[in-house]
Amino acid sequence: MGMQILEVLMKLRKVAVVGLSDNSERDSYRVATFLQSKGFRIYPVNPSFSYWNGIKAFPNLSSIPKSEGIEVIDIFRRSEAVPEIVKDALPLKPKVIWMQEGVVSEEGKEIAEKAGISVIMDRCIMKEYKRSIGE
Repeated sequence: MGMQILEVLMKLRKVAVVGLSDNSERDSYRVATFLQSKGFRIYPVNPSFSYWNGIKAFPNLSSIPKSEGIEVIDIFRRSEAVPEIVKDALPLKPKVIWMQEGVVSEEGKEIAEKAGISVIMDRCIMKEYKRSIGE
């Protein structure tokens, strides 16, 4: 059920990155910067700052206007935070919830799939891009 990884990476362009750090040493920063370089539109979600690399940041998913048409929610948070994040994402009607490596939530997956949202869990979106599409 749902979208395959290659399809997600080829077709979807608007990615909300939940837990995006403004520290260039962090994985979330590196991944978002990589995606941006490949033409993805990044929506930083972190209550700690207002802008990330010159892009308006949002304190949470519910503060992103539905009109933005977010397609992917990329989660860089502890697994236990995922169900709440998925619930917050539902009004945005994303096509995919993507949990980064090490982030696993069966409850979050169930909530998303019940709403008709595809789920990719415990995978790095940057590594998958490099593996399926290249540098």
